[in-house]
Amino acid sequence: MFVQNRLGMIEGTETMLAHEHRMDQISNNLANVDTAGYKKEEITFWEMMFKTADHRTRVGKGLKVLTNHAQGSAKQTDNPLDFAINGDGFFKVQTPNGIRYTRNGNFTLNNEGQLSTFDGYLVLGDGGAITLPDQNIHVGRDGQITANGEQINRLSLASFPDLQGLEKEGTNLFRVKEGGAQEQAVEAPNIQQGHLEGANVNVVAEMTEMIDLQRAYQSQQKAIQTTDDIDQQSTSRVGKLT
Repeated sequence: MFVQNRLGMIEGTETMLAHEHRMDQISNNLANVDTAGYKKEEITFWEMMFKTADHRTRVGKGLKVLTNHAQGSAKQTDNPLDFAINGDGFFKVQTPNGIRYTRNGNFTLNNEGQLSTFDGYLVLGDGGAITLPDQNIHVGRDGQITANGEQINRLSLASFPDLQGLEKEGTNLFRVKEGGAQEQAVEAPNIQQGHLEGANVNVVAEMTEMIDLQRAYQSQQKAIQTTDDIDQQSTSRVGKLT
């Protein structure tokens, strides 16, 4: 009885901690619903098997955080420095920690006339950093940049055969995990100037899941309380004779 109840307490506690983790992810998704290019996070649960010598197999709960890379809807802004990628690819930006990748095409010009993110990271083209005039900028679907009728550079896009080889870093950036696949060039880029890709967060779906999680969390609390009551009853009856 004691061992069974102890495992019940462990399972209930692990499940509650997993629900708390998922609740944090939902809160973060909702907080970024208006962030351009944001990719929501999801948590999957699966059974993990642990085997040790001379011991029975133990089955426990596990969880894994995954990024949903589904494309968000494009919103027209008419800002010539806003870009949305339709389909595959990431913009490449230069950070102090190396090249990073983003779907957020909300760019600006720094004091030196270079295309950059609002965090100050340089947006990369085929020829490195992109220097632009402050007007008459046109970017074609293929990423070719022209200004005043003169070709200047071309936006450099990167793709990856396995998007789960990327992990989030900082504010809406991605980096390649250790051992992850290296970047590849996008064969047929499709860029929309004057548009931004919205977050792929469905507010209604996230709120519904939040309510379900709250109910599941309360159910686990009741289960733990019941297990604790059984333990107390077992302890109080030890040594009693009928």
